[in-house]
Amino acid sequence: MVTIVDTLSQKPLRPRHPEKVNRPDNASPPKPDWIRVRAPNTRGYADTRNIVKENGLVTVCEEAGCPNIGECWDKKHATFMIMGDTCTRACAFCNVKTGMPGALDADEPEHVAEATFKLGLKHVVVTSVDRDDLADGGASHFESCIEAIRAAAPQTTIEVLTPDFRHKPGAVEAVVAAGPDVYNHNVETVPRLYRRIRPGASFEHSVQLLARVKPLAPRCFTKSGLMVGLGEEPAEVLRVMDALREADVDFLTIGQYLRPTPRHAEVVRYVTPDEFEELSAEARARGFLLVASSPLTRSSYHADRDFERLRSARARLDAPLAEAASPT
Repeated sequence: MVTIVDTLSQKPLRPRHPEKVNRPDNASPPKPDWIRVRAPNTRGYADTRNIVKENGLVTVCEEAGCPNIGECWDKKHATFMIMGDTCTRACAFCNVKTGMPGALDADEPEHVAEATFKLGLKHVVVTSVDRDDLADGGASHFESCIEAIRAAAPQTTIEVLTPDFRHKPGAVEAVVAAGPDVYNHNVETVPRLYRRIRPGASFEHSVQLLARVKPLAPRCFTKSGLMVGLGEEPAEVLRVMDALREADVDFLTIGQYLRPTPRHAEVVRYVTPDEFEELSAEARARGFLLVASSPLTRSSYHADRDFERLRSARARLDAPLAEAASPT
């Protein structure tokens, strides 16, 4: 048995996941050879870390224990996690600290914008913890971050990865009105597993959230992500794809669930690279503009490159329409 302790904050003895302290360890199979990453020890990684720390920022790369942090930070790509490091939810898959968050930092949008400029990001991803304690779920803070980035780095494209804003009327509309280039919200898993894996959330609500974006901003790309290896059935994954396409989602990411600690949800199985290719083919056949499907795929992995691919895919679709509309 182990106790998960937060050694990063000023109160090092506080459990990082107090709701999991009394749970038994969950057995999971050993990691296969294809789940291997290099330790982060490059100059680029160190430079990115310094810029993040100098601006007092939190990244989901660190807080969620992303396996790709070494590769991404070496290229000076980081996903900023706003509104603190403590989440009001307690999802069974997530490594982000659980508890009651503190007050919002009014200077955080400027710090995010400054770090975006210093890192020279062509494309930035801004995500957040869930803030069920706030009247708008933190939507106005997302707005402020988008506005600050536009002012400091006008050439940078912006992707937001938002919580579900459940019971927060008007929150999605406020974030969309701020003009992100990509609106991402992850459904995470299949509906049957929500109560165990994503308590407090609703698959139907998440899909409806995504469906509301395009009527408000037709040119905004929409995106969602799905983990596999949690015990879902193949047919359930295909039904999730269908639901997301019905919501007019453009981009689907599919990756292997990796357990952060022994007291998080168990890995039921490791999906093979060939199976990820099959899932990619199924998703492309359903009409997604872009699909990223591999064991180490994560929502923000290669986000800058994928944004260019999204634009190219849309341009190919738009070309015949533009040609038909042009005067002869």
